[in-house]
Amino acid sequence: MLSADSGHGDMPATTNDCVFAGVRIERGGSVILDDINFALPKGSVTAVIGPSGAGKSTLLHALTGELQPTRGSIEILQHAMPRNNRGLMAIRRCIGVLLQGNGLLSDLTVAENIALPLRVHTKLKDVVIRRVVELKLNAVGLRSAMGLYPRELSGGMARRVALARALALDPPLMLYDEPLTGLDPIAVGVIVSLIGRLNKTLGITSIVITHHIHESLSIADNVLVIANHGIAFHGSPDQLKASTDPLLQQFLRGEPDGPIPFDAKRQAVLTGA
Repeated sequence: MLSADSGHGDMPATTNDCVFAGVRIERGGSVILDDINFALPKGSVTAVIGPSGAGKSTLLHALTGELQPTRGSIEILQHAMPRNNRGLMAIRRCIGVLLQGNGLLSDLTVAENIALPLRVHTKLKDVVIRRVVELKLNAVGLRSAMGLYPRELSGGMARRVALARALALDPPLMLYDEPLTGLDPIAVGVIVSLIGRLNKTLGITSIVITHHIHESLSIADNVLVIANHGIAFHGSPDQLKASTDPLLQQFLRGEPDGPIPFDAKRQAVLTGA
């Protein structure tokens, strides 16, 4: 169990729900992330951004224990990341994941999709499960959609249903994998607003992996920029915007020329991939 960070004066101590210390992660003998160090406070929203192929998805897999570090340590919700299946299953029940593809089962209704994790992981009675489903759908503004099937939903509605399902077990930690991809501007605004509102209302910790930089920064407390196998930046959105680092400025402005090469061969040479 992690101890809370020391406070200053009368300020309350801060608990970190996610801590990476000197983490190295490899795949197929290649180093994807190296010397990763950060701590994310409980109740915060962290946007994880960076160029394609930089290792954002690898970071997500490490957060769920699917990838174990070859060096360093990972602590989730004040516990060291387990290495055995039983421990991993226990920690994963405390983590909600919203996938880019939603992952809704097409032959189940909206209500049945949300009820699925409750039926698998709890012994709640049907009447209680139905009430929980109603509450989760109400939280994302879709209580009237209980009887619909995924094929009857718009892209934005399907993403909200997937969010309701991810929240079914009341996880203290939420991971969002490209939650805004494929959505129209209105749906993007709805999902961004929901993530921010639910984080504050439920008091959870959220990590948002995204290419939608400016939309995500509007709700983020912290920003991690992943590039060149490591963390190029860790700080607040305002600090990121004020940075004069050429790499960060290139990424924020979407410029093709700069420290992050557009050409894949050049990128491989620079990064040693």
